[in-house]
This record gives sequence, structure tokens and C-alpha cells, in this order.
Amino acid sequence: MAEALTDFVRVPETLIAQEPLADRAASRLLVVDRAAGAWQHRRFAELGRWLRPGDCLVLNDTKVRPARLLGRRPTGGAVELLWLRPGPAVGTAWCLSRPARRLTSGAQVVFDHGSLTATVEALGEGGERLVRFEAEGSLEERLAALGQVPLPPYIRRPPSPDDRERYQTVYARVPGAVAAPTAGLHFTPALLGALRGAGVTVVPLTLHVGAGTFAPLTARAVAEGRLHAEWFDLPAGTADAVNAATSRGGRVVAVGTTVCRTLEACAQRAGGGPLTAQQGWTDLFIRPGFPFRIVDRLLTNFHLPDTSLLLLVAAFAGEELIQRAYAAAVAERYRFYSYGDSMLIVGDP
Repeated sequence: MAEALTDFVRVPETLIAQEPLADRAASRLLVVDRAAGAWQHRRFAELGRWLRPGDCLVLNDTKVRPARLLGRRPTGGAVELLWLRPGPAVGTAWCLSRPARRLTSGAQVVFDHGSLTATVEALGEGGERLVRFEAEGSLEERLAALGQVPLPPYIRRPPSPDDRERYQTVYARVPGAVAAPTAGLHFTPALLGALRGAGVTVVPLTLHVGAGTFAPLTARAVAEGRLHAEWFDLPAGTADAVNAATSRGGRVVAVGTTVCRTLEACAQRAGGGPLTAQQGWTDLFIRPGFPFRIVDRLLTNFHLPDTSLLLLVAAFAGEELIQRAYAAAVAERYRFYSYGDSMLIVGDP
């Protein structure tokens, strides 16, 4: 149950990575074997050692929007908007705001001396604001030019120009996320090419990571067994590739908790049959006791305590093993969280 991870291993502030490595594939890789209940310390560039011809590596090709917008009210007060998802009409979006209490319906925010403006149209149940944007010229171009990368709160520095490239995977293609699918940040084009050359099938899906990915678990979410919803798209080619890998005895390797959540949600919708192309919203909550049907191996970064991401990893590898593996990573001074090191979970449960 979720409560079992409340007293999880605490990560010292000094181990929380504030900057990415110059070489994406140079990060460390903790390889955790579920069958042996053990692990070994390797490098991400060695990932191919644990894959074989016929395996299917599934990536999340969502692209992080420069979703953090800094502006001012007409009276001069500073305002920050965080773009979450499109609204019901063209030019609208649901946003989080700071300070929130002053942005009531009808409030206006001005960005870049008026080249972009926002008007609050409605208030959502979770504190979000439905905002209508108006821009000089293309709205998408203004948002892209003025927005900043929304780095996680544990990265305690302002965003830099380099973050626009490094807080994206090299295969990011579909704009819509407010946080990166961080397990994929370690891949380089060369490493992906080498895996394909070794006979590994590499295919994409899309899940737009929402702000809820960083949110601590609430008692309501645990009680209801449902999480914040995120939009996904499983293409026909990817569904077919996963089905084919399973049929021939290959392993399905999920690159990140977002891919794992998408594949397992689609498996539930398939009702015991093969995966098919589908898209929509999923609020699936994967926690210890969950019956995984599709994913055989999981590549993931290290996650914050008391989050749904850590519960998913614990569900896949086992709570006690993950506790010990995290403690070993702290003892070996791994780099943690979004810009940190990686973990590969292998072996039968």
C-alpha cells in the first residue's frame, strides 16, 4: 500500500542534480535484478548489455513546452503562469498561477510590454485558471519565445538557455508536456542507433507529462485509487511492435514510468486481447500489488519520496528491494532526480 513508502530513504540535498552532465549517456546506471534481489553499478552507455535482438524498447516522444510565463498585472504586480493543457477553445489554456488569490475571473496579465496578454475566464476546482491568450502575430510563436522551461522545484536555480535543449529527450517530437520524461534524457542518437543495429526494436508513444507528476500523494488519491489524468497516444505501429515482441519471446522495455503507465492502461482497455492503437486520458494509479501485463523491464530515473512515480517503481520491483537499492544509490553518491542518474530493473518478479 502507499503508506508503506512514507518513511522511504531520504536523499541528501547535495545529491540532487542541479545541472545535466555534458554527455547524456555518461550517467550511472543502477541495474536492479528482481529475481536475484541484487544490483550492480554500471554506466548508461552499457545499456545494450541487458537487451537482446527481438526486444522492444518503447520511448515517450512528448516534448516539453516552455510553459513558464513571467508577466505583470496592469497595476504592476508580478505574475507567473504555468501552462498546463489546452482549454476548450482556440487560444485558451488551463494554467496555474502565482500569486493565485489575486487572479480572479476577469484579471489580466501582460507579457513582454503587451506582445502577449492573458485574461482569466474561469477558475477550476484544483486552483487552475482558464486563461485566454492574445498575441501580436502567432500565439504559438509568442508562447515559445517568451516561455521558460518549467524546471522541477528541487532544481534551485533559474532556467538557463541550455535547459531548452537538455530538458528534452533527443527524440522529443509532440509538444504538450510540462515536465520531461526524464528516463529518456540519457539517450543519444548514437546509442539509439547502436541498439537498433543490435536488433532491438525502438518505437514511440506519447504521454504528455502533467504538473501532477511532482505532486505528493494525497489521501484522496490513495483512497480512490486514481491519479491526475494525462493524455496519451499509442500509435498502431507501436501497438503492433509490442504485440510482435511479446509473441516472439522478446521483452518489452518501458523507458520511464510514463511509458509503463501508458502501456498498462492500454492493456487494461484491451481487456486481455492484443494492444491496439488508441488515444485519450488515463488516470491509472499503479502501486504495489498491480498486475503488470505488458512491461517486462523498466528503465527509470530516481524519484521523490511520497510520489506516484516511486510507487509505480516499487510495484514493479518490490518495495523492500527498491528501498535497499535506493539506500545503495545514496551510499554510492548517485545523482538524483530529473538531471540525475538512471536505474534499469530487470529479471522476473
